[in-house]
Amino acid sequence: MNSEIATSIPSDRRRHGIERRPWRALAVQLLGPLTIVGGLVWSVAQPYRIVILDHEGRSLSLYDYLFQAPLLVVLVGLVFTFLVAPGLVDDLEAVKQRDSAR
Repeated sequence: MNSEIATSIPSDRRRHGIERRPWRALAVQLLGPLTIVGGLVWSVAQPYRIVILDHEGRSLSLYDYLFQAPLLVVLVGLVFTFLVAPGLVDDLEAVKQRDSAR
């Protein structure tokens, strides 16, 4: 191979494409899914907490079916993931852009 033909890659070129998210935005985005996983692990580790699975002859009211702790944790994780986190990430990116413009 002839070294006169080979050239170096210019280091001035910027990569175009996907930019990495800052760690704060990533942390906010991971809170919801981690909460969902926590609720699922809790429901597997303590299945007696889910009354639907283990009612042992008790009469169950609507409250017993709707308000079960592990399922509520999963619901909170879903709400955070789809309703709260996108707005927080947008705010974090706006602050980053404002700070970089200064």
